[in-house]
Amino acid sequence: MDESILKGFSKYTKQQRIVALILKYGFQEDLASWLASFENSDSSIQKIIDDLSENPISSFHFPFSIAPNFLVNGKKLFFPLVSEESSVVAALSNAAGFWAKRGGFHAEVLGTEKKGQVHFIWKGNPENLQAIFSEIKNKILAESALLTAKMEERGGGITGIELKSLPHILPNYFQLDAGFETCDAMGANFINSCLEQFGKSLLDYFETSEKISEDSRECEIIMSILSNYTPESHVRAWVECPVADLLEGKSPQECELFARKFEQAIRISQADVSRAVTHNKGIFNGIDALAIATGNDFRAIEACGHAFAARNGHYAGLTDVQINNGKFRFSIELALAVGVVGGVTAVHPLAKLSMQILDNPTAEELMMYLAVAGLASNFGAVKALVSVGIQQGHMKMHLSNILNQLSIPEGRRVEIEQHFQDKTVSFSAVKEYWEMLLKREGTKTQSKDLF
Repeated sequence: MDESILKGFSKYTKQQRIVALILKYGFQEDLASWLASFENSDSSIQKIIDDLSENPISSFHFPFSIAPNFLVNGKKLFFPLVSEESSVVAALSNAAGFWAKRGGFHAEVLGTEKKGQVHFIWKGNPENLQAIFSEIKNKILAESALLTAKMEERGGGITGIELKSLPHILPNYFQLDAGFETCDAMGANFINSCLEQFGKSLLDYFETSEKISEDSRECEIIMSILSNYTPESHVRAWVECPVADLLEGKSPQECELFARKFEQAIRISQADVSRAVTHNKGIFNGIDALAIATGNDFRAIEACGHAFAARNGHYAGLTDVQINNGKFRFSIELALAVGVVGGVTAVHPLAKLSMQILDNPTAEELMMYLAVAGLASNFGAVKALVSVGIQQGHMKMHLSNILNQLSIPEGRRVEIEQHFQDKTVSFSAVKEYWEMLLKREGTKTQSKDLF
């Protein structure tokens, strides 16, 4: 047995885990106090943060930012955002102000049904199973009633169960494909509990029903699990204005040229996968930042969104643009599922504040806000790409990060920022300019010493 394997690590105290880290890598023994400096001074809040994950040793900070001036369906909002990329917050803020002057963002929820599956192997006749499936379904619904009662009181529950025979995937492979409405909850625990009960009911039916022959009673449940692909839980958001109003202070001809290039960029994203991936990444820059701030599962949201982007057989950009009769309309449609009760949203102090900033939205309202964040982020990115280029604004926003990496004193930063006002920003360019300043100052010092 390998004695270097640590047993029961999850039962270690935080201090014991830090000691193990020090012993493993030879870190300084003051590591514990340094890690503690990132923790909340309120021990009750820190305990909430620690309990969100396994084996914590400290807290890892990201900026908690605000993008003001969003106008969504006539409602004025600030959007709370968690992102380490300053250009994302800047893009959303700029897009929010830009479109607030032009009627704001519009959004609608097109559906909220989520889904889950019981995957099983049964070596019987698919047609016979389909013939008795209504009886099986009635048993499943009856035996899961205790699990669904409270959700049904809130207006949710099981929306349907379908039997699928899929021998092209695996021999004798079947699915119970179920739909769920979970109201304002994300509903993962509810759905998975129901699905596991479905599996038990199915096994019991095969074991006890007289309609199943003795030689086909054996059923193997492979797994019972929700699907993060929710094509029936989807949302649409859009903005629109006259083409001539797209660029402030520009001529109608310049606005028309911009609109045409913007449309070309969108069409490319819809046809070319290499562009589509980066295009959609820019959309999720905004969606993820809002999802994290509200305590929602941004990984599930992204996985669903990317699958939805491939729903027509090829991966494509999620936004669309239409230019008709002098009108510019930019829109997004995507599948996503969110919750506003339970989970991290209910316990994380800043997630709760985020919900208050959004005026305590319903799940459907949050779906719309997430779509708006994605559309705003994409508008900012594509606008930059077809006009000044992505680097001008992007790298300007990262200048402060570069100054931090180079440990440049606060008192010297203004002159460097002024120098790069009209120049291309890169790590090497900033480093070279800083070294030139230091060298010049060193030469002056030496000259003074001669006299």
